[in-house]
Amino acid sequence: MITTLLFLGNNAEQSSLIANLTTSEAFFLIIIIAVVGMIVQARLRSVFNKYSNVGLSNGMTGAEIAAKMLRDHNIHDVKITQTGGMLTDHYNPATKTVNLSEGVFSSRSIAAAAVACHECGHAIQHAEGYAPLRLRSSLVPIVNFSSMMAQWVIILGLIMMSISGSSLVCWIGVGMIAMSALFSIVTLPVEYNASNRALEWLESSRTLRDDEMDGARISLRWAARTYLVAALSAIASLLYYITLINRRN
Repeated sequence: MITTLLFLGNNAEQSSLIANLTTSEAFFLIIIIAVVGMIVQARLRSVFNKYSNVGLSNGMTGAEIAAKMLRDHNIHDVKITQTGGMLTDHYNPATKTVNLSEGVFSSRSIAAAAVACHECGHAIQHAEGYAPLRLRSSLVPIVNFSSMMAQWVIILGLIMMSISGSSLVCWIGVGMIAMSALFSIVTLPVEYNASNRALEWLESSRTLRDDEMDGARISLRWAARTYLVAALSAIASLLYYITLINRRN
């Protein structure tokens, strides 16, 4: 539904669709996506817990597999570290570190292998200058500021609109929210590509057996869906504020 509103038809048709969307409908859309997001997150945790308890035939830890993947791609300047929490794994391009959570770093499981290789996929993207990753990295400081200030700007804009009738400040706030939506959209190819790189290497290197590969695919598939839901949620929030301001106008 959301992608239809944004991308199908010509510009006039898109504007008409958005204009006809009411604030309550946009808010209802946010609620639906939030519920779907909770379901996907719960399923991801269930899948992660399941494959965290399935040991690897090779007996390697997540950190060892990550190190092997980086070596095979001739990357020697990236450090593998352990970080606290669950599913907090991430690659930091600023420090060139693959940060693996406690349940991945020392675990000898299918889930640990999949997650560790996914994060190494980001390190490989960074080394190769993968364009979507460069774009996402450049957006980080802008999005950090925008996400913190956007709602306050919109509130100020609504106050000014009621006094002067001008909606300029409101639309500045919407533009800031749009940056967060753009960031979520750009994140999709970055995450899907990292998962594809992880699976391709796991299969070509014969690090996992065929039955273990199935578990890795399932784990990364559900992880990717969380980013898809996040992107849809960001777009729905953007539509909500657009309809809110249009209605006030």
